[in-house]
Amino acid sequence: MIKGEKLFDGNEKQVFATDDPNKVIFRYKDVTVAFNNIKRARFIGKGILDNQISAILLGELNKKGVETHFVELVGEREQLCRKIEIIPLEITVHNRIAGSLAQRLGVEEGFKSDNTIVDLRYNNDDLDDPMINDHHAVALGLASYDELKFMYSQALKANKILSALLKKAGIELIDMKLEFGRASDNGHIIISDEISPDTSRMWDMETGEKLDKDRFRYDLSDVVASYRTVCERLKELVK
Repeated sequence: MIKGEKLFDGNEKQVFATDDPNKVIFRYKDVTVAFNNIKRARFIGKGILDNQISAILLGELNKKGVETHFVELVGEREQLCRKIEIIPLEITVHNRIAGSLAQRLGVEEGFKSDNTIVDLRYNNDDLDDPMINDHHAVALGLASYDELKFMYSQALKANKILSALLKKAGIELIDMKLEFGRASDNGHIIISDEISPDTSRMWDMETGEKLDKDRFRYDLSDVVASYRTVCERLKELVK
């Protein structure tokens, strides 16, 4: 696979063309951002860990029948992915209530509800990624009702699969943000961005220690060490 021109240069990832029109290469940076790009820092080696963690988690979904953009690792911080047309929506699945959702609902961090909560957001930085409902998404022409129903079902399947996998590694999946796109090779709607401690909350099941981006958001230190813990446990589990 020949790496071509840079197609996108984001805060935390770059995307490159390849000699296959239906494939791209994702390159993970060491930069991390939070609070809609207000807070940012560079942590040496974080991009390598994000790449490896996401490869394991997306690979597990592919094996279990939940389509994603991930194809294979092609370097320590690069992975080959299916090319997609982005659907500018974010679906977050909450197994516990934490972070901004806990603040908004006035409950304790880590509150465990009887139901699984699913949020929908319009992925638009200029609008600060507002929470919307299905009717808003359809009105904006972002997706149809049937497509939204499908994305919700895939998000819940992904949550069930990855919660079980991470539990075996002694990690509780607190919540997970997913993005979707339309694959250029077959038109299917597939999960189309990383799944890692950058996009999920992951807590140690024994100690309750946070092993995700909240360590950066709230100045808890040991960001790379926590990501490495997740990576090493998953590698040990799947090898």
